[in-house]
Amino acid sequence: MSIRNWIAVSVLVLIVAVMASGCLGTRTPAGSSQAPPAVMLDYHRTGGIAGFDDRLVIFDNGAAIISTRSVSREFQVDPSELSKLNRLFGQAQFDTLEGNYTSRGGADLMHYGITYNNRTVNTEDTATPSSLQPVIAEMNALIAAGSSENLVTGSFSNFRT
Repeated sequence: MSIRNWIAVSVLVLIVAVMASGCLGTRTPAGSSQAPPAVMLDYHRTGGIAGFDDRLVIFDNGAAIISTRSVSREFQVDPSELSKLNRLFGQAQFDTLEGNYTSRGGADLMHYGITYNNRTVNTEDTATPSSLQPVIAEMNALIAAGSSENLVTGSFSNFRT
């Protein structure tokens, strides 16, 4: 076999090998098409004599983040607690409330910013509508439970870290 024939055969084998290598591999599955979780609830309370600055964010999949002056952690809210929250917001007729409830002010008032399903209501202690009181009480209890060392407080023992 001449050198010319040997080079031609070698180039042909190389071309076939390169073309075949693209066909032999497995396809890489497309990236996950699952949408990231949406924010269901964002609760922020500030003020008071103690100078609170607490935030609780709960996602629609139950993942939650709590941040206070002394604690910042992630945890999981049980589905039954999520149902309870949805029920409380429904009973408060949250979607019909005005956006702001404020008074003439005062020292040491607690201010609340509540965003639920993309609707925000801002209020403070002396101007909070009565229908919103149970929601605020529940949010404060969740912050207290989420801030505890072991996340097991009263009815909130269903939190998982």
